[in-house]
Amino acid sequence: MRISNDKEPEQCTGMVDIRAEIDRIDQAVISLLGKRFRYVRAAAPFKTDAATVRAPQRFAAMLEQRRVWAEQQGLSADVIEKMYRDLVAYFIAEELRHWQAGQGEAT
Repeated sequence: MRISNDKEPEQCTGMVDIRAEIDRIDQAVISLLGKRFRYVRAAAPFKTDAATVRAPQRFAAMLEQRRVWAEQQGLSADVIEKMYRDLVAYFIAEELRHWQAGQGEAT
């Protein structure tokens, strides 16, 4: 995935370029995580109960797919799984909080 105005690693002429590109990538990743979080919150009204918010089977399947994608990129599947496990656990807690708040409004 190319980010506008980015340089390939081979095009960097020093640490200033490398750090700038890493910062640019991290900013894009965080922006995408923010967008992912907005989708998580948007899903809350479609959930029927707390169990569908937690969706343990979906969570397990999602982690397994992220492991595959990590390996395809030459990354540690264990590290990526831990990162997603932590991230999505946070998102689930927030979605559950949002879902519960919506339940209070509906009653």
